[in-house]
Amino acid sequence: MAKSHIQVSSLVLYKGRPARVASVDRKKLTIVTQQGDAISVRPKDVGLLHPGPIAGLEELTPQEGEVKVAWELLRGQTTTLPELADLVYGDYRPATAWAAWQLVDDALYFRGDLVAVSACTAEEVAEALAAREAKRIEREAWEAFVARVDAGESVPADDRFLADVADLAIGRRDQSRVLRDLGRAETPENAHALLLQIGAWDETMNPYPDRLGLALAPPMASLRPLPDDARLDLTHLVALAIDDAGSTDADDALSLEGDRLWVHVADVAALVSPDGEADLEARARASNLYLPEGTVHMLPEAATDRLALGRQEISPALSFAITLDDSGEPADLAVHPSWVRVTRLTYDEAEARLNEPLLASLLAIAERHQRLRLARGAIEIDLPEVKVRVEDGEVTLTPLPALRSRLLVQEAMLIAGQAVAAFAQAHNIPIAYSVQDAPADLDVPDGLAGMLARRKRLRRSQRTGEPGP
Repeated sequence: MAKSHIQVSSLVLYKGRPARVASVDRKKLTIVTQQGDAISVRPKDVGLLHPGPIAGLEELTPQEGEVKVAWELLRGQTTTLPELADLVYGDYRPATAWAAWQLVDDALYFRGDLVAVSACTAEEVAEALAAREAKRIEREAWEAFVARVDAGESVPADDRFLADVADLAIGRRDQSRVLRDLGRAETPENAHALLLQIGAWDETMNPYPDRLGLALAPPMASLRPLPDDARLDLTHLVALAIDDAGSTDADDALSLEGDRLWVHVADVAALVSPDGEADLEARARASNLYLPEGTVHMLPEAATDRLALGRQEISPALSFAITLDDSGEPADLAVHPSWVRVTRLTYDEAEARLNEPLLASLLAIAERHQRLRLARGAIEIDLPEVKVRVEDGEVTLTPLPALRSRLLVQEAMLIAGQAVAAFAQAHNIPIAYSVQDAPADLDVPDGLAGMLARRKRLRRSQRTGEPGP
């Protein structure tokens, strides 16, 4: 529209909304919006809807008119906004000009701009009406869904709406329209809680592996045959693999020979070629993944079948012979590929047999080593432990009592770790060390709450190439 047509009290279009011109100068207009704000704009920033005069925008009331009649008369033709207002509403004034523009902006029967307006074809109108009806149905379905979920209910048809909640719960996205519309914080924890609340998931659904990007499929890499290398025959020693009930993949066992503690570990590396397919897969996974619903191994199942201690009558192992001094310190270490004959025990079975000479001696070594560690400032955390398992959809929580047989195995592994670390340092063998900086303050009370506070104050352990406390 030409600038000369815009004058004081004209009705103009500004950012899609009506405004009244309050003043005009050579370069600027002052307009008043529906919110009552006075804004200085350039003439080219607005479009003329009606030259006026209009006293106030409250005059722009809804108008009744013959929209479909006008559309049928104009099909296939182009007109102007004033002519459209006159044809639909019977005259052209500020209120009908604004109403006519809303018809154009709606784009159901008419489309265009302030200069020219075209009537849509019958096909375009039919398509637009169908799309709007579909949108209305979808909106009503969404509103009904939100109401159900807010009431803690769901039906199978809700799955399509719940997809973004499930994706948020497992970490595939960081937003959820459902949670937003329910006024809940868009967090994985809230998404998980909602899915449990409405029964879309049950308590056996574990979102954490997906959320952390962990591989759940078993590795399929091939393993080489066991090399025909010389192995020390230790089958004359009683080797005890002590583990939880139900464990099928024992990877360590203990023997005692005079003043030497033998720690046998499954010799998995014997089947894995360096930088081979199985090695690369295992390195990518870093460790076995122990979940309540089962274990995802870092190596193919064949490795467990062939190497888990006690699976076969005689098992290949890597055995550490640790000579202990009078204080319980590892004084010497020798490492041997070996053959061992392993007896498997549960912790409960070992606990019941602690009065037998072998287990009693192993326990004495463990208790002596524990006292030594505590004297050096080791921090003990005594909190209740449970094993969580999911079997056939049933969640079971099994308390793990603080058995002395567990202490026996724990301290033997710590002794082995200390001996191997010293051996690696002495022989310049690069290995990964687990180190942990001391906490700033551990002045906490005894008891359960104190133990929990102590654990929270500990700093995260780290893996490094350099030894440390």
